[in-house]
Amino acid sequence: MKISFAKKHFIGIASVVTMLLIWKIMAIYFDSSIIVPHPEDTLITVIKLMSNAGFLKIASATIIRGLVGFIISAILGIAIGILAGINTEFNTFISPILVTIRSIPVIALILLALIWFNSGTVPIFIAMLTMFPFICTNVVEGIRSVDQDLIEMARFYRISKQKIIFEVYIPAIIPFIISGTSSAMGIGWRAIIIGEVLSQPRYGIGTSMQSAQIFLNVEAVIAWTLIAILISSVFEKIIRWCEVKMVTWK
Repeated sequence: MKISFAKKHFIGIASVVTMLLIWKIMAIYFDSSIIVPHPEDTLITVIKLMSNAGFLKIASATIIRGLVGFIISAILGIAIGILAGINTEFNTFISPILVTIRSIPVIALILLALIWFNSGTVPIFIAMLTMFPFICTNVVEGIRSVDQDLIEMARFYRISKQKIIFEVYIPAIIPFIISGTSSAMGIGWRAIIIGEVLSQPRYGIGTSMQSAQIFLNVEAVIAWTLIAILISSVFEKIIRWCEVKMVTWK
């Protein structure tokens, strides 16, 4: 049974209200801002942080690192995914590498990156390795979903390769790319923040969270967390908007 848009909207609001109520109850129970600050106090801290003169530098630094890591992983993931989807032998070769990258704990990658790169590059490297396997795997699945009989028929009628690529392969893999991108971005943002917390670049949300934690400023830690969630949600909305546009184009 389908749920109406209004009902979905109401359920979503109810879920947020429930989380806020649980948060408020915990804050009242512990009665300590060092353990669990009140939601309204944290909201005030969010507003203060966002109105601070240095906020744009901090937030934009994290966003730029995320976008750079995403662009690199998307280019590699799509290119290698297409090759692996078309060539079975290459897919057999690349599969263990993808499984290995996905299986390595993020913290292990960060510790190695701290040795290899400077503090500003570490989050980009972590984002790239975190997002790349998701995009690549989804592109491979997209290529494999293409009806081979359709490809053979197109070749039989001597339809140009360019037309086959743009009218068969690309429309087929776009939903898979969008799906992979959505999953990759969700995990990638978390990896970037963790990378910033440990590598401590001059500007970054993770750096600010670590600084707040040192001074036991729990309100600021949670406030920066909410800001990171907000940024991630904005990019999630952008991806979903692109998905609608791409599906319409398809």
